[in-house]
Amino acid sequence: MTGTAIGESVGARGARSKAFAVLRVRGWAAAVALLPAAVAVILLAGGATGRMSGSGWDTARWTVTVCAVVVLLAAVAVAAVIARAAPALSPTVELPERSAPDLYRLVHDLAERLDVPAPSALALTPDCDSWLEDRTHPAHAISGARRRPGEAPVLVIGSPFLWWMRVAELRAVLGPVVAGTSLAADPDIAAARRFVRGLDAAVADATGPGGRRSIRRPLSLLTGRIARLLLRGCQMHAAEMERWVAAAASERAQGMDYGLRIVAQEQVGLAYAGWDRLLTRVALPAWHMGRWPSRLDAGVVAALTELSRRDRLAEGFTSRLGERPACDLLEEPGTVDEAASLLAARLFHGGPAEAGPDWSPVDWQHYPDEVVDRKWRTEAARIHRVLDELGVPPATGPEGPTLARVIEHLSQRPGGAASDDLAAALTARTAREEAAREPTRAQGRPAVALDGAGDVLALWGGEPLPLFPLQPPRSGRDLLTDHVVAMVCCTAIDTVGAAPGLDWLDGPALLIDGERRADLMAPVLSLVEDGDAQPLRVWLRSLGVRPEKPVRLA
Repeated sequence: MTGTAIGESVGARGARSKAFAVLRVRGWAAAVALLPAAVAVILLAGGATGRMSGSGWDTARWTVTVCAVVVLLAAVAVAAVIARAAPALSPTVELPERSAPDLYRLVHDLAERLDVPAPSALALTPDCDSWLEDRTHPAHAISGARRRPGEAPVLVIGSPFLWWMRVAELRAVLGPVVAGTSLAADPDIAAARRFVRGLDAAVADATGPGGRRSIRRPLSLLTGRIARLLLRGCQMHAAEMERWVAAAASERAQGMDYGLRIVAQEQVGLAYAGWDRLLTRVALPAWHMGRWPSRLDAGVVAALTELSRRDRLAEGFTSRLGERPACDLLEEPGTVDEAASLLAARLFHGGPAEAGPDWSPVDWQHYPDEVVDRKWRTEAARIHRVLDELGVPPATGPEGPTLARVIEHLSQRPGGAASDDLAAALTARTAREEAAREPTRAQGRPAVALDGAGDVLALWGGEPLPLFPLQPPRSGRDLLTDHVVAMVCCTAIDTVGAAPGLDWLDGPALLIDGERRADLMAPVLSLVEDGDAQPLRVWLRSLGVRPEKPVRLA
């Protein structure tokens, strides 16, 4: 173990002391494994010198020797499994230097200013976070992402940052992250991290589906139990080590662009809010329709610009847009954005690995017609199919699917009692349709990174997609409300010339005379929750919408 350097930061000393604590756990595990062998050596030596002779000593000698051999063989096997277990690799879009020479130059200049090793490579993640990731494990060669042993870690950058932040802001945000390469090169900290990652990977292998079906299951179960025991012994030290590493990196970068770093951190929070809203309100409806927006990162700028227009707290942030955006550091921003957008769809929705007939990209210009209108008409068709299954008669007037039929059914019993049966039937039918689409979702060749590497999810540990579901389970009445809204919007489009639209913060929107109508939800909720159709009828009359007119379905 290395000594403590004179003049090093408090954070570095704290991180190294906790790394020693982690390595002591590893040392104690090795000592326990060697203890029977040590006792056996003593007994054998005593027998050879004649000091421990007799039948009792002979029995003890052979018993302990056999036990020592078994324990050593088991320890070697467990150590080999832990060493070979592949740590999970974060799903990212690999960014070779030829795709972003200016961004690499910025990061290398930053490392030079901080007097730390430069990251060995850059990668992007469809999230609002940045970190360093060690990719030197031999198993990482499967995805083409492996670095040579001893190389600096890979810098993973949140792709929304590149589009929303300006170049100076990105440099300020990445400063403390890049500063972490200094302690990442420390041999004691690196050894402690490898040990913890190996234990974590061994536990994952033992509990995963592969470990349960393997013919080597007894060894896998033994390794998993030992790894869990060791993890419990060192997890607190490992967590504190990482906190000290972060403190040391922040301390190292403290004097660089301090004022700008405070402003940039505000942009991180704003970017996170806009990204979350864009995924849940805008991207998710498209993914459900088998389309994936191909410019999600560019959409963040539009969403945050709209947020700054509506929210006084965000005022002034759009004035920054005249400065050079960080995405200008990429050679082909559109290609990178498309790759990150497809990866986001896989992670958050579980879509196929590549585009296909049932999984195609859509740009923002065509989003209203190809996603919003199609979504509404699909839901309108579904609610009428369910009404047919329930034996609900058509409404009086022209034949065909009408909004009047839905309103009459939901308002026939007070208190919204009619909503329960319809909501239950809608939920069941939606689940059946989703299950029918599930095999298609899993098809497709592995996703390919910008440099032609393999599947970016190959080393995530075999977890089922989506890895990070965005939408919690919805109630039947929530689903029914969406379908009634869709039916109202289809009727407005077909009778008064309304149009589907896109609201960057709220997703699908109904436009009448070019203006978004945000007052539809309240009357629809009165119908669904209370069985009171009067507020909705008033709303329809105010716009001249005729609910008895048949609508075009998907």
